[in-house]
Amino acid sequence: MPHLFDPLQLDTLRLPNRIVVAPMCQYSAEEGSATDWHMIHLGQLALSGAGLLITEATAVSDVGRISPQDLGLYSDANEAALSRVIAAIRRHSPIAVAMQLSHAGRKGSSRAPWDGGAQIAPNEQQGWLTEAPSPVPHAEGEHAPAALDASGLARVRDAFANAAERAARLGLDGLEVHSAHGYLLHQFLSPLSNHRTDNYGGSLENRMRFPLEVFQAVRAHFPAGKPVWVRVSATDWVEGGWDVESTIAYAERLKALGCAAIHVSSGGVSPKQKIALGAGYQVGFAQRVKEAVGMPTVAVGLITDHEQAEAIVASGQADAIALARAMLYDPRWPWHAAAKLGAHVVAPKQYWRCQPRELKDMYAGAHYGLR
Repeated sequence: MPHLFDPLQLDTLRLPNRIVVAPMCQYSAEEGSATDWHMIHLGQLALSGAGLLITEATAVSDVGRISPQDLGLYSDANEAALSRVIAAIRRHSPIAVAMQLSHAGRKGSSRAPWDGGAQIAPNEQQGWLTEAPSPVPHAEGEHAPAALDASGLARVRDAFANAAERAARLGLDGLEVHSAHGYLLHQFLSPLSNHRTDNYGGSLENRMRFPLEVFQAVRAHFPAGKPVWVRVSATDWVEGGWDVESTIAYAERLKALGCAAIHVSSGGVSPKQKIALGAGYQVGFAQRVKEAVGMPTVAVGLITDHEQAEAIVASGQADAIALARAMLYDPRWPWHAAAKLGAHVVAPKQYWRCQPRELKDMYAGAHYGLR
């Protein structure tokens, strides 16, 4: 059996393989609530044969959204809309479903990428005043965010905790706390965006304080045994910014607090970043965290080839691989990987007759069954 298709245990959650559908923003919600697009989009990915599906960055408050069209979990309406989508997935797929909880911080109030992605000023229609560790805009010419004071920090912590409780009611299998890509928790971690002089700024220990408090709040409000993990940017790709050594220190603290895994990405906090793109360009970061901290790691970033993914897991560079754009381009990527590598994946019975005759034994939906 290829290592990519070995089971993976995260707390009490057992994944049938090491393929993760990464969270991907769709900019298609209405007032934070999931729409028919999410039913179609997540529904097809739930039939992919991957071991885990992570829903897109889901804002814990209205001002925590990246765009006015971002998914949220801060109201009863948001919860009800997502409940419909999750219930449909549960009826037709055995895939484990997790959610990424997020707060955009100073990168919020932005237009969707296909509308240019620029910041919407607070006085413009659909815009709002963003919040951040410090009143420092993300990019030159943008409106400065409001610095979070003590009451603001408590409000954000409570918002993460409340969203975790809603996620528990939805019956989700796990939670990922978004601490990457230049969003709020990453903004606290990076000295490029955190200029505070109180207990939440300055030293590495102080800059980690609020993200660790948020993790603890989420962990405390999600069922024991169900995994909670964190997505990190291993480096800012900017001199003097957040780096791999800081990431390792952060991961060690998270591990001590019961974090189930580290999902290792990079960048996003500064437009000055200079990213060295290439196939699997972030895998080395995941390997360094795994070797230094000894906790499960998920590698992501330009992993597109089946043999490439197998080599990453088989060599021990990471415990799992996450796919984003590759999965959008080929929503049956795990099926094709199984066929290429000689493994099995779950497929719905309605599709059992679709595979080429010579590969008919590759898709073992009848063996696993559906729930």
